[in-house]
Amino acid sequence: MAEDALDFGQMYEMYRKRIERYLSRLVGETEAEDLTQETFLKAGKKLEGFRGEAQPLTWLYKIATNTALDRLKSPSFRQLVQIEPAPGPAENASVCAPLPVDASPSPNVERQLIREEMSACIRRVIDRLPENYRTIIVLSNLEGLKDREIADVLGERTGAIKIRLHRAREQLRKELSSTCVFYRDEENELACDLKSLSVGSPGS
Repeated sequence: MAEDALDFGQMYEMYRKRIERYLSRLVGETEAEDLTQETFLKAGKKLEGFRGEAQPLTWLYKIATNTALDRLKSPSFRQLVQIEPAPGPAENASVCAPLPVDASPSPNVERQLIREEMSACIRRVIDRLPENYRTIIVLSNLEGLKDREIADVLGERTGAIKIRLHRAREQLRKELSSTCVFYRDEENELACDLKSLSVGSPGS
């Protein structure tokens, strides 16, 4: 079987960048590199027992997810998050276009925005979701895994994944509607900005 022939070096070269990107979406870029190394160290120790019941990438996603969740729950990470200042309007003012009339995103619009990662404000909204919602949104909408693959990664039944993914998307739509203003930019591409930036504008 192809899986039996997969060695550590081959696996590392094939999947390292994808796993690091995934981890950066869960824990941030500053933590992602170290956690990627930790993920592959764990995978290397377990590789001999890998029998190919799952695809190698799905198996790595599972190890990476558990590694990320352990880090998110660690006291040192929680302390770091509390120390870091929250981004404010001034940080984004230089990159924001004038904001038009507010419009809530439809499910199709929401999926398009997430998939293309068109705006930093979308990523901030995703980052504020509860861990169980954020993880499943990232796996489905950003990493492109199917429900069955997500079930393998998270160790749950496919039916439970469908329910949680539906709830996560509903929560995300609510957050997007309350946080973001959607508009068409100069190239007629769909984009968004934080609502707080439009409050108190001169002449309003």
